[in-house]
Amino acid sequence: MRHPIFLTLCLTGAFGLAACQDAGNDSVDRAMQAVNVVDESNLGDIMLTVADPNEAVVYFTRTSAEQPDRVDLQRGLAQSLVRAQRPVEAAAAWRTVTKHPESTHEDKVELADALIRASDWEGAKTALNSVPPTYETFKRYRLEAMVADANKDWKRADSFYEIAMGLTTRPAGVMNNWGFSKLTRGAYPEAERLFTDAIRQDNAMFTAKNNLVLARAAQRNYTLPVMPMTQLERAQLLHTLGLSAVKQGDVETAKGLLRDAVQTHPQHFDEAVRSLAALENNVRG
Repeated sequence: MRHPIFLTLCLTGAFGLAACQDAGNDSVDRAMQAVNVVDESNLGDIMLTVADPNEAVVYFTRTSAEQPDRVDLQRGLAQSLVRAQRPVEAAAAWRTVTKHPESTHEDKVELADALIRASDWEGAKTALNSVPPTYETFKRYRLEAMVADANKDWKRADSFYEIAMGLTTRPAGVMNNWGFSKLTRGAYPEAERLFTDAIRQDNAMFTAKNNLVLARAAQRNYTLPVMPMTQLERAQLLHTLGLSAVKQGDVETAKGLLRDAVQTHPQHFDEAVRSLAALENNVRG
């Protein structure tokens, strides 16, 4: 009489054990998936920072194809294409991201950035116009300013540059861009002031130094401003001044500046040597 009861208990125990084993296996699988996601995330971060950009493109192309629903992988591919200096492909990738249900306003801003890099200014303007005006970030306004510049809408450009400067703790790049905008308009004193401010914020920014020299030369001021510079930078800036003087028709001044450029660099400044030789040959001719 007790055997059926015992058998029932054994069967119940067996089924219970099997259920525990299944639950345990499910838990292990979920844990392994979680570990894989963490590892994959870490690898993605590495690919976006220290890895070779083209290797990152290969990685994100493969992983996003394997998991097409994951917007983070699509973003990784788009960012990697930007890093690899492949802007047309990057713009296409960012378009894909913006169509994803989990896309954000920032994705549209990144699309505009890629389109600007690809020289598609109208496309960039359209992308930025699709972002609500309430979404206010430094990058959004910096790009808005650049698009306004491209359209020669100076009033909007100035407004956007000013807003962008107020949204960053490192405004040197914005000041340099704004200064270049002023330079292209012929507003040389304003450009000079902005380049000077940019250098004050970041005295290692050679682009701003070179632009400052251009703004001064446009006003026929051929002296180097007082600012931190290496011997090589000094030679390069003197060379820039020399070429600017040629364009202004101040040939003798140009020759003196180019000679200074050659003498300034301890190993001689080949570009200045060639420029000076060409200038002297033309004068003799």
